[in-house]
Amino acid sequence: MARRSRSIDTSDILNRMETLISGTDNRYKITVEVAKRAKLNRKHAKDNDLDDMDSMPKPVLRAIIELSDKMMQPQVLAD
Repeated sequence: MARRSRSIDTSDILNRMETLISGTDNRYKITVEVAKRAKLNRKHAKDNDLDDMDSMPKPVLRAIIELSDKMMQPQVLAD
């Protein structure tokens, strides 16, 4: 099994997840949104047969990063 060449800052991921959870009044909805985005990320990686998969974060981590980056857009967390 190949080692990941890029390390992920776990404290940054935890802070991002805390920001996501505290930014909404419904933990279930944000959890479902992260899961949906992770599933799409995984499908996208498989469909494109990416060679540099080892250098990319896992789909769930990528989903957390993407959603926390879009935290300022209310339509992401609304509904």
